Amino acid sequence: MAQAELNIAIAGAGLMGRLLAWRLSEKGHRITLFESGSLETPGGACHAAAGMISPLSELFNCPLPIYELGMQSLQHWPHWVKQLEHQTGSQVDYRQSGSILIAHPQDRNELLQFQQELSAKLGRENGGQLQWLDNSGLRNLEPELERFDQGLFLASEADIDNRELLPALLQALKQDHVQLRENTPAECCPGKIESAGGTESFDLVIDTRGLGARNQVQGLRGVRGEVMVVETPEVQLQRPVRLLHPRYQLYVVPRANNRTVIGATEIESDDLSPISLRSTMELSSALYSIHPAFAEARVIETRVNCRPATMDNLPVVESEPGLIRVNGLFRHGYLLAPALVQKAESEIGKQTQTLATAQVT
Repeated sequence: MAQAELNIAIAGAGLMGRLLAWRLSEKGHRITLFESGSLETPGGACHAAAGMISPLSELFNCPLPIYELGMQSLQHWPHWVKQLEHQTGSQVDYRQSGSILIAHPQDRNELLQFQQELSAKLGRENGGQLQWLDNSGLRNLEPELERFDQGLFLASEADIDNRELLPALLQALKQDHVQLRENTPAECCPGKIESAGGTESFDLVIDTRGLGARNQVQGLRGVRGEVMVVETPEVQLQRPVRLLHPRYQLYVVPRANNRTVIGATEIESDDLSPISLRSTMELSSALYSIHPAFAEARVIETRVNCRPATMDNLPVVESEPGLIRVNGLFRHGYLLAPALVQKAESEIGKQTQTLATAQVT
């Protein structure tokens, strides 16, 4: 059987499910995408995330494979965004203008430790990826950060607006005639999807359901994250900024229409209730400490999500005949997704070869 003839079911229409459905439909596969909720208003981690693609920033607290997969994703994102925009006529805000790390004077050691540890992990691969900034250099890049005397510039990092990307992907799937089954919870079996409508057979099933696949992925757990969206014309940042702190790392991601996404929390819990007062106070006070004009910002939205994570916080791509599972992206969805799409496509190629060999014999 030729690879282009595969009839593939994908369960889970988050970021991974949509990207896989799009990339595979573009290669000529027949795709059916199952989603337990609404496709027009997606929930879950992909909807609530800030869309940062920051392999260097994550390397400080994460194992080397996360960095390596993230660097692979950085190669794919700009080309995929251009292709998606050309196909759909949509605009997807993808920005690769780096990110900046800062710390208050009393927390300067946090910045020094970050720089030393990253330099040690990168070794000869550093290649100028870390740039130490004095007050002048910092203000040249981000005039709004005049309170800070030092910072680190990570030039290769990027970010993407998930609120523009997810609808654009859905539009592309419709144009590619992907069969969309929303409000259809599905169970994944090798070569089969089981739903309220019965059992359907496919050449291949890909499970990207996140925590919905808890019983199929060993050690999968939920990690709660909370973010706020504020609006003010008084602060005009040009790129993501991370504030290093002894207890947490606050990230601030500027978006269109004077909006800013702020987050930091990482709580070992499956709880999806609204954002806590404690988190609201910590995020707000940390944001105010970056720039006093944030005090008059209006809180437009709060988001809560529960991210699927494995015991070692590394993603998994598991394959058996007729079934591939992609899961455990943790807080790294936009950082890892393109690289994991490539891994899944490699597994599809192996299964296609096996099917072709079986047919010949």
